[in-house]
Amino acid sequence: MQSRAQEQPLALTAVKSHYPTNGKEEAVNTDAESMDEEAEFNWEEYMEETGANGAPHTTFKHVEISLQSSFQPGMKLEVANKSSPDTYWVATIITTCGQLLLLRFSGYGEDRKADFWCDVMTAELHPVGWCTQNNKTLMPPEAIKEKYSDWTEFLVQDLTGSRTAPANLLEGPLRGKNTVDLIVDGSVLELQDVSDPFLYWPVRVIQNVGGRLRLRYAGLSDDHQAQDTWLFYLDVRLRPLGWALENQLTLEPPTALRPLKSAPDWHQALEDARLDGQNSPLPLEVFKDHVDLPKHSFKTGMKLEMVSPWEQLQICPVSVTKVYNEIYFQVMLDDLSADAKPRFVVCHANSPGILPVQWCLKNGVGLERPPGYEGQDFDWADYLKHSGTEAAPDACFPDTWQNRGFAKDMWLEAVNPHRPAEVCVAQITQVRGRLLWLRLEGVAKPLSECIVDVESMDIFPVGWCEANAYPLTPPLRPVCQKQKKIAVVQPEKQLAPSQPVETTPVNHCQPVAMDPGSANGRYCCSKIFVNHRCFSGPYLNKGRIAELPQAVGPGKCTLVLKELLSMLINAAYKPGRVLKELQELQDQSWDCQEETLKAKYKGKTYRSTIRIVRLADQIPDFCRKVCVKLQCCPNLFSPVLVTDKCPENCSVQTKTKYTYYYGKKRKLSKPTGGEETAEGELAKPTRRRKKRKAIFVQKKRRSSAVDYTPAGSPQDSDEDEEMALQSGSEGTSSEPRDDASSVEVTSSRPRRAATLRRALSAGHTGQEAPEGRRRSTRSLSAYNQNNKYQPAKGQDMQVQTDRGHTEGGSALTGAEEEGQLVLDRNPLEWSVDEVVQFINSTDCASLANIFQEQDIDGQALLLLTLPTVQECMDLKLGPAIKLCHQIERVKVAFYRQYAN
Repeated sequence: MQSRAQEQPLALTAVKSHYPTNGKEEAVNTDAESMDEEAEFNWEEYMEETGANGAPHTTFKHVEISLQSSFQPGMKLEVANKSSPDTYWVATIITTCGQLLLLRFSGYGEDRKADFWCDVMTAELHPVGWCTQNNKTLMPPEAIKEKYSDWTEFLVQDLTGSRTAPANLLEGPLRGKNTVDLIVDGSVLELQDVSDPFLYWPVRVIQNVGGRLRLRYAGLSDDHQAQDTWLFYLDVRLRPLGWALENQLTLEPPTALRPLKSAPDWHQALEDARLDGQNSPLPLEVFKDHVDLPKHSFKTGMKLEMVSPWEQLQICPVSVTKVYNEIYFQVMLDDLSADAKPRFVVCHANSPGILPVQWCLKNGVGLERPPGYEGQDFDWADYLKHSGTEAAPDACFPDTWQNRGFAKDMWLEAVNPHRPAEVCVAQITQVRGRLLWLRLEGVAKPLSECIVDVESMDIFPVGWCEANAYPLTPPLRPVCQKQKKIAVVQPEKQLAPSQPVETTPVNHCQPVAMDPGSANGRYCCSKIFVNHRCFSGPYLNKGRIAELPQAVGPGKCTLVLKELLSMLINAAYKPGRVLKELQELQDQSWDCQEETLKAKYKGKTYRSTIRIVRLADQIPDFCRKVCVKLQCCPNLFSPVLVTDKCPENCSVQTKTKYTYYYGKKRKLSKPTGGEETAEGELAKPTRRRKKRKAIFVQKKRRSSAVDYTPAGSPQDSDEDEEMALQSGSEGTSSEPRDDASSVEVTSSRPRRAATLRRALSAGHTGQEAPEGRRRSTRSLSAYNQNNKYQPAKGQDMQVQTDRGHTEGGSALTGAEEEGQLVLDRNPLEWSVDEVVQFINSTDCASLANIFQEQDIDGQALLLLTLPTVQECMDLKLGPAIKLCHQIERVKVAFYRQYAN
C-alpha cells in the first residue's frame, strides 16, 4: 500500500497560509512573526503541562536502524600506529557513534584497556589490504609486540570470515556518513508498483527527511507533485537501480501514470534516469538493512481479516484471489452486492494489517460485514460454510500479539494518511495486539483517526520532526508556545500581558535547518568530561557537581552540549541565574544552533534560548568560555579529562583568579546629591531604590535579615533574582548591572563574605580601587537572639585587601575575644575530613555528616553564607545561625592568621 501526496507538502521554512488551522480555513495573517509563533510547538512543554508520556524511542524499530552508522561493529580496517605513524595495524570496530569509531587493535582479544576513539573524518583509516597495495608496513603496537611469535599467521586467522570496512566510506565524498545521509537529493532508485509486484520504475529522491523519502517517478516534473510518493528508505518496495533488469522484471511506469506521457517520452525518461544513476550511483550500503521477505503459505480462496486500505477505521473480511509466487499474493475485499467493484491489493507475509480469522472477535474489535451480506450478525463459521472456503491458518501470519511496548495514551508523531506530506502530533487511543488506534491532533474530524501496525514506518517518536527540521502539525489549540523573542529568562506565567517585551538584538547565530547530509561529519563530538576536582565557582554547588557523571557523550555536538548545560543548570545554587549567564554567551566566530534550556527553582520554571555550537572543533573554546562565564576553573568541564592535577592548578590558586564579580564588576549605587558620611558607612539610598526595596520586602519576606552574600554570587536574594529575571532592560545590557544587589549593599546589609573573597586575592591584582568602594562588614555574632542588628563592639580589625586599601573588618564581641579560634593550618587547604573534624569539635557536631555528604572542603566552607546554609542544608533558622557563627570564627581566624 502506498501513500501519495494529494497536495504540495509542507515547506521546511514557512507555514503555508492556505492550510487549515483549528479545523477550518482562517484569514491569512500578514504578520509573519505572529504566524510563526502561533505554529510553534514544544513537545517538552506540552507533555509537562498535560502529563502526557511519549512512546519509548526503542519501539520505533525503523528509526533506530536509521540512526545507525554505516560502519558496523566487527568490521576490520587498517589504522596508523600512534607510536609509529609510518606503520599500520589491523583494528576492529567495537562500536560507533556518528562519525566516531571505537577501535581495538587485533591481538588485544577481549582486553578493553587499549580501546581508542577516532574520527572517521580526520583519522588515517584504510580498508583491509590497503597496506599491501601501497607497500606500507603492517606492525603490531609495541604493547603487544611480544604476544605472538608469528603475527602473519595470527592475521590470517583473525581476518578469515571477517568484513572489511567499505573503501568508499573511508575516503571520498561519502566518508563518515550515516546510511541515511548517503541518500541525497537526486539519487535514483527503483520502486515496485503498488498493484503489480513484477513491475518497477525509476524514482528520484526529491527530499530526504531522516530517511523518509519524497520520491518522484522518472519522467514527471514539478507540475506533477500530486503524484509524489512518500516512503521510508527501508520499505521493501524500494530497490537499487538495475534491480529489475538483474531479476528479469518489467520496467514500465505505473498504469495510472501512463496517459501523462507518450511512449517515447517514457522511454527517454528511463534512459535519463539510468544515466543519472550511473553518474551518481547510490552506495549499496543504503540497502544493507533491508529485510528479505519470507515465503508465505497462503493459497487461493483462503479467507482472512484485514485493516481496510480503502475505508477509515474498518477491518474487513478479504479473500486471497491470486498467488503470484512464494513471496507475493493478492487479496480482494469481500463484496456480495450486485454492483460490486473489485478492490484488491498486493500483499506479502509481513504486510501490515493482515490478520487471521476471528482476530477481531478475540480482541473485542468490531468486524465490518461484507457489503451485501444478508445476515443480521456476521459469523465466520456460517460465512465460511456458505461460501465453501477455508480460513487462512494462524501460521500464515506474523506475531499478531506483539505490541512492541506501545500502550494506550502514549504520544508520538504520525503521518496523516490523507496527506502523506504532513506529520502530526498523535495519541494512541487503543492498542489491540499489533494494531494501534491513533488520534491525529490538529486534523479535523472525522479524518483525525486511523489504524496503524506496530511495524508501520509512518509513525515516529516524539521529537523526530524537530530533530530533522521538518514541520510538525500541532494540536488544534497548542498548550504551549516557545517565546523566542524574549530577551531574558522568563519565569512561567510571570509576565503580565501589559508589560512590554523587549525583542532580542540582531542574532548572529540563527537556528539553521539541518541538512540531512550533515548530521554527522564535523557535527559529532567525543566525550566531554566533568572534572569534579576543579574549582566550581560561585554559581555551581560543589556537592551537586560531584554527583554528576564523569562524562557526557559521545554524540551529536548540540545534543551532548545541551545535556551537559542542563546538568550544570540543575547543579547551580540558583539555576535561573546560571541560565541568564549562559544566555549572554556568544561569539561571532561560532557556528551556532539555538536550543531552549529550562531551569526550575522554588516552584518556578525559567526558560531561555541558548546558543550552542554545532561543530566539534569549536567545543573546546565553547566549554572554556562557559567556564569563564560561570567563574569556575576552565577545566571544570572540558573535552580533556583531568585525572590527577588540574593544569590550571585551581586547587591552590586564589579563587578571585576566576571569580571576577567579587567586588569588581558590581557598581554601588551612589545617592544623588549625597556623599559618604563617615568611613565605612554609606549614605541612604535614593528614593527610587527605597521604593524597589519596599517591593522586594512586600513580595517575599525573609525569616532573617541576615545576608552574607557578595554582589553577583549565587546566594543573591530571591528578590534580586526575580527582579533581574523580569526586567528586560537589565537582562539584555552588556554593562555590569546596577541592580538589586546594589540595593542590598547600600541598605547596610552585611556583606562579610565579600571581604573574605577580596582577602583571598591579596597580592595578586595590585590594582588601586576608588575610595567609594569601601564597604562595612560586620560579624554574624553582632546579631542578637532576636535576630536584630546590633552595633559592633570592640576595635575593628583592619584587613589588607587586594587593592592596597584597608577595609572595615570584623567587630569581635566580648565572647569571641575571650576564646579566639587559633588555626594551625590555612583553612583554604582543609580537606573534607578536616572540615568534618572541625564541625565535630563545635556545638554543631550533629551537622557534620551534612558536610561529609556535600563534599564541603575548606574553600567551600569559607564561601558558605546563611542563605546557602538554610537553603542547601535545609536547616531551620536557629541551627543555621549557630552553624554560621562557627564558620565566622574560622573566617575571623583566617583574617588574622593568613589573609596577609
